[in-house]
Amino acid sequence: MTSTVPSAAAPPDAPTALRLAAIDIGTNSIRLVVAAMEPDGGYRVLDEEREMTRLGHGLSTTGRLEPAAMERSLDAVGRMKTIAGGFGVAELRAVATSAVREAANGRAFCREAQRRHGLRVDVVSAAEEARLALRSVQRHFDLAGRSVAVVDIGGGSMEVVLVAGTVVDQVHLMPLGAVRLTETYMRSDPPRRRHWRRLKRGIDAVLDEHIGKPPFHPDTIIGSGGTFMSLAAMVRAQRGGSEGTVQGYALTRADVTDLVRRLRTTPLEMRREIPGMNPDRADIIVAGGAAVARLAKRLRSRVILVNEGGLRDGVLLSMIEEHLGDAGVAGPRDRLERARSFARKCRSNERHCEHVARLAGQIFDGLREPYELAGEGRELLITAALLHDVGYVINHARHHKHAYHLILHGDLEGYPAREVEVVANVARYHRRGYPRKAHGNFARLDKRDRRLVRALAGILRVADGLDRAHTQRVRAVGCEVSDGVIRFVLDAAADPKVERWDAERRAGLLRRAFDADVALVWREALQRPAARARPARSPAPVGGD
Repeated sequence: MTSTVPSAAAPPDAPTALRLAAIDIGTNSIRLVVAAMEPDGGYRVLDEEREMTRLGHGLSTTGRLEPAAMERSLDAVGRMKTIAGGFGVAELRAVATSAVREAANGRAFCREAQRRHGLRVDVVSAAEEARLALRSVQRHFDLAGRSVAVVDIGGGSMEVVLVAGTVVDQVHLMPLGAVRLTETYMRSDPPRRRHWRRLKRGIDAVLDEHIGKPPFHPDTIIGSGGTFMSLAAMVRAQRGGSEGTVQGYALTRADVTDLVRRLRTTPLEMRREIPGMNPDRADIIVAGGAAVARLAKRLRSRVILVNEGGLRDGVLLSMIEEHLGDAGVAGPRDRLERARSFARKCRSNERHCEHVARLAGQIFDGLREPYELAGEGRELLITAALLHDVGYVINHARHHKHAYHLILHGDLEGYPAREVEVVANVARYHRRGYPRKAHGNFARLDKRDRRLVRALAGILRVADGLDRAHTQRVRAVGCEVSDGVIRFVLDAAADPKVERWDAERRAGLLRRAFDADVALVWREALQRPAARARPARSPAPVGGD
């Protein structure tokens, strides 16, 4: 992803700030940004360049990049590398998105860029596109206490990240790029009524498949990409505003709906003349605008803010972070502190979650030797316990499912992707339905990790039940295993009746995972000769999914 760029000698009075550059090879256009790194982790733009090469033209029909489009794009990439070299950049990164990612000859394009220009092109996944767009938004907008949708629309795809406060709940990657929609649905220009209806139905069908009923309705969309910038420029021109940057410009959903209605009845040549319209984008703006309008309606978002940075901004910020230095791979204590910090972002009940984590660790320790539990499971269980209630930041009823998505996209430093998946699944199953292969999140795990999730989620359910009233009445729990029975001995000042009741009814998954019966007894009751502990045999309700 990194290329060395031959550079001109810097003049004696040249600034010492490290210079970096990023090239974004998109479906519709190719963009370069050259920047000087600032001490605070930001940057100052030194130069920008953009060429509309339409690399993805015809891709939706043929599945391949057309030779002419490849030539235009390779020439543009070469020119941009030369410009970057003239600024003496220390590092240049080139990233390609949906067109190169999806084309059958996409790798051939990358090989040719390497052969001709000595430039390595990194083909980023759609998920990485969304992550980089979010990084850009987090740099330029205050998301604290807000629920927003971060949206990036390119030529081939749309990425939607639903963010609650400062944490990611869901990421949706959809084939709703402006070029793709134009080539698929725009059979006339301006579109006839039946073509317009087909376009709207096609967009809605994709939104149904990927988003369905959203978990919350973000009041604000923060959008990046040429479609958002063009819509903002036209609305601003209508209002008599001046030309220039549209960074942070605010549109309403009604603004977009009204503008798209006007655009779809205006012939192409007349659209090119609309104030604020980029003439090179006039042929794809109707489909792109329709995608924005339909998404805003689906999410019930009233305000649309424009972020000019997008992907290349995210790439630059990632490069700067690397140059400023990493803290290295986090050790166990550091990892758990990061998990705690993430839980605080989600406004979890810290006292309850810490106590559940402590009880879960004690249960794991008691079961580890008899059931030969893998040592790595303890820290993953503690992490899941600390994070099991993060979903409350979205809502209560489905907070276990929201917890899965929040953890999965939470950028937990120090945890490899596999461990994040395990932790997210354990938190997902801390209540309600049991793990099933019919669940996509569970089916993606290998057989070993599915067993691990069942065991850890079973333990977490019992530990969570032991603090049902959030009063930390159960101070500690010991485990005794014999004759197929796991007996939990509860240390409490008074009989923890409510906690025993809740832990017993939630012990069903643990019974299945360990193939054992479960009994919960109060330690003081054991010390009384007349007291007898009863095994809890009533099955825990599975609950709906």
